[in-house]
Amino acid sequence: MISVVSKSYGIHPQTLRLYEREGLLKPSRTEGNTRLYSEEDLRQLEVILNLTRDLGVNLAGVEIILNMRRKMEQMQAEINEFLGHVRQELQRTNQDGEADAGEQALVRVAPAQIVKAERAPEPPSPSAKARDER
Repeated sequence: MISVVSKSYGIHPQTLRLYEREGLLKPSRTEGNTRLYSEEDLRQLEVILNLTRDLGVNLAGVEIILNMRRKMEQMQAEINEFLGHVRQELQRTNQDGEADAGEQALVRVAPAQIVKAERAPEPPSPSAKARDER
């Protein structure tokens, strides 16, 4: 409940209501319209408080950061799904008796040698050329 959460985190209940109005927190509600904060809501609140108290980020910045975190988590889930698909295909290929797909998929390349180029001598300036001709 809002009173328990506000006491636990040392913030005013109006601050929690503000975070909800700004869309930063979305607690569930009972039939009597009482806010109920889940473990996920509390983790989100801790992130918000860390950003605002410790790092000095304003609420607009917090919103941007939270949106970026959500997008990163979504992208990570998509990558994991893709990797799962690739693993399934590799297993299927190996079970079909074909050559080891892992050996076919990876190409080892030796790192290129880094060579420092020698500097070309600079052409003499016109004034130096005139002085040398005297």
